[in-house]
Amino acid sequence: MSIESVKSHFKQWNREGDVKEFETSSATVIEAAETIGVIPARIAKTLSFKGEGEHAILVVAAGDAKVDNKKFRQTFGFKARMLSPDEVLAQTGHAIGGVCPFGLANDLAVFLDVSMKRFESLFPACGSSNSAIELTLAELFEYSGAKDWVDVCKGWEEKGNVETAAGNAVDGI
Repeated sequence: MSIESVKSHFKQWNREGDVKEFETSSATVIEAAETIGVIPARIAKTLSFKGEGEHAILVVAAGDAKVDNKKFRQTFGFKARMLSPDEVLAQTGHAIGGVCPFGLANDLAVFLDVSMKRFESLFPACGSSNSAIELTLAELFEYSGAKDWVDVCKGWEEKGNVETAAGNAVDGI
């Protein structure tokens, strides 16, 4: 079971108990935001792309960001082509709706998009369509084994301050 591989992954930091399982779906950005009680932008969505060679690459981005094909090609040197649902499961060990950069079936390159830097914490999935964990940016970087921060998304540009779940304003980058 995929959520179990994620919990096992988090044991090295003693964080397996922080993985939350919900009675409602958190499979989409909107569902996750409603279930957790935050704005959609604070959901850290994991996107899987065909990399060069046999393995995929993962890009984790803010829930309101969309991949910019030109930026993606400039950054990675190849066209952004998303994996099919079967390829996602084979590469990550997680089904669509629970894809995350933790407890992966293969050693995949993980990159974090700068769209998330406007928040103190975000909520990535944890291997199932009804789970998540709250992580700071530093924790997300460390726990995912991210290779680097990238700027491959659009549509999220800061429009003043962003309201957090706690009601505090967070300044943009």
